[in-house]
Amino acid sequence: MSETVKQLPLSMWLRESAGFDNYYAAANRQAVASLCHDAGVDNERFVFLWGAEATGKTHLLQAACNAASARGEGSVYLPLREAAQFAPEMLEGLEQMAVVAIDDIDAVAGQRPWEAALFDLYNRIRDGGRGSLLLASRYPLAELGLALPDLLSRLGWGLVYQLQAMSDEEKLLAMQQRADSRGFELPDEVAAYLLRHYQRQSVALFQLLERLDQRSLAEQRRLTIPFVKQVIESQE
Repeated sequence: MSETVKQLPLSMWLRESAGFDNYYAAANRQAVASLCHDAGVDNERFVFLWGAEATGKTHLLQAACNAASARGEGSVYLPLREAAQFAPEMLEGLEQMAVVAIDDIDAVAGQRPWEAALFDLYNRIRDGGRGSLLLASRYPLAELGLALPDLLSRLGWGLVYQLQAMSDEEKLLAMQQRADSRGFELPDEVAAYLLRHYQRQSVALFQLLERLDQRSLAEQRRLTIPFVKQVIESQE
């Protein structure tokens, strides 16, 4: 592995809590099944996810990395929205990883050095690597605005999935699933209250669940509407 990659804090942006078991798949079951099956396996090794904010792109990429780590294999998660912190040379040597998950590819669309580096990485993984390359974007391939036609064609060779946003009913079930995975109960009436009175984006709701879990443990209190209201008001 190159010296550049050796110096990269590979787990800097990776959340250990992200897993396939705590992602509520809903309409995205096929994408989840492909990532669970293909990441690190000699099947289709290239997957492109796209969708609006809060559809779970980042969670799924990180879940694939965590699954690889649990198998004792190398993985790396790189959010290109942070591209200003490093150079395209960071992609050198990543073909040695079992899972390479690159988020926010739209953040570098039109930037020739990054596009060339991504194109080269794709080819190295295809020709000599054994791992998977997983990419995510807010936009479909046709709307990415890539300047390198060969990169666009490469990205379309693998599996392409549009992730769908959850309905309110699905968000409620997803919150309860996430609470269950953390070992606490989220009553129906409390989950419904959160949907009515808090930010509706799933990311914000899940972050609030983490705070509620921490506060309820610290204060030894059950999750009730008055307690939840108190926690929300204390952070505003």
